[in-house]
Amino acid sequence: MFTADDLKAITDAQEGNCVSIFMPTHRTAADIHKDTIRFKNLVRETQETLTNMGVRKVDAQNFTDPLQGLLGDRAFWEHQSDGLAAFLSARLFRYYRLPIGLEELVVVANRFHMKPLLPLVAGDIRFYVLAISQNQVRLLECSRYSVRELDPGPVPKSLAEALKHDDPERQLQFHTGTSTGTGKRPALFHGHGVGVDDTKDNILRYFRQIDRGLCNLVQGKKAPLVLAGVDYLFPIYREASSYGNLFDDGIAGNPEGMSAHELHHQAWRIVEPYFHENESEAVARYNEFQGTDRVTNDLKEVIPAAYYGRVELLFVAVGVQQCGTFDPKNNRVDIREKPEPYDMDLLDFAAVQALTKGGAVFALPPEKVPDGGLLAALLRY
Repeated sequence: MFTADDLKAITDAQEGNCVSIFMPTHRTAADIHKDTIRFKNLVRETQETLTNMGVRKVDAQNFTDPLQGLLGDRAFWEHQSDGLAAFLSARLFRYYRLPIGLEELVVVANRFHMKPLLPLVAGDIRFYVLAISQNQVRLLECSRYSVRELDPGPVPKSLAEALKHDDPERQLQFHTGTSTGTGKRPALFHGHGVGVDDTKDNILRYFRQIDRGLCNLVQGKKAPLVLAGVDYLFPIYREASSYGNLFDDGIAGNPEGMSAHELHHQAWRIVEPYFHENESEAVARYNEFQGTDRVTNDLKEVIPAAYYGRVELLFVAVGVQQCGTFDPKNNRVDIREKPEPYDMDLLDFAAVQALTKGGAVFALPPEKVPDGGLLAALLRY
């Protein structure tokens, strides 16, 4: 999983020569040889680029030793996804197996190149899945392409744990019957002194405990929350919930037999329209300020604004680069038609600066960037 925290950690480790490598990979063992050959060629290209920049050949080879070490690791190549990204500097060596296809690219500069990974972290695409049943509570943190299971911490792990201090005569057990094939499972209850009102009351108290623990875990966050569980539980949980962005639609069925990836896949189908709406709302907000000095698509204005944390919204084109340099001491931006050693992709720089300083970034195909440029920004002031 590649997150905004990873992006910050990588950019914080920029020192001296920074190597960024991207390539497509395959999930099948039959393609291992192709992938290793491709990576070997990219490492060789890295070494040649370093020597062309004045690094001695032996030093370039020694510097890329961590990359070379991956070539002999068969287990590493047997467990690939759709793309591979690797980052190397004097202070850092990291690599990521990624669920998105990447174009072959080697960048050697005095900072890391992050733009190919922006679709994983841009647009503030983050949501949660809460999977609840009698025996298990799971909380998943998701982005468009990734999912990870969080430690639920103070959330009760089961109905029995939530009600363990109750009068044993009034404790409730419930489970689901055989699936009807529609995601609906009839509720079966058993216990002492249990009626319909007792049943709902016990479940409601269980869910209120879950809600309190959940709100402590994700305090202050407004990301969508999708509920997964047997569907007769949905209205009871909504009654208990104080979370501000609980979706009406949920994943129906007993989630105990569902993997994190299955839950993520089904939840994305529910929340995807919400995030498309977010993008449309961001464009509309940008357009509100047309004709004022708060909107600009001039690189020489956007770069310093992003560096100093003035960018509220940034739309940036993916799949293209604009080489140049930025001198923060003089706020000078130089744009070049042909790259020179240690030039950077100014679009990449603007996006990373905006993201790490609290701006919202939308990575878009070039034709979808407002005002027809390679980037467009709404400034805070």
